[in-house]
Amino acid sequence: MPFVDIRLAGSATREQKAAIVADVTQSLVERLGKSPAAVQVVISEISTENYGSGGQLIADRAPASKPGEDANAAVTSQ
Repeated sequence: MPFVDIRLAGSATREQKAAIVADVTQSLVERLGKSPAAVQVVISEISTENYGSGGQLIADRAPASKPGEDANAAVTSQ
């Protein structure tokens, strides 16, 4: 059973998260031949005040160029 953990610095809309889950699931179905029911996806939204990179809080950096866009999202999968 594939388990995908997606961590976002900041937040995404419900619609964006639903699309991410659908896209990731479809990718694992197509590439690994997994059943959609077997794919588990967890999205964690991390406050930009609780996440830092390069010695600086993400909240203190310039905002992303588009709403909902964040270049500092971390993705891990197993």
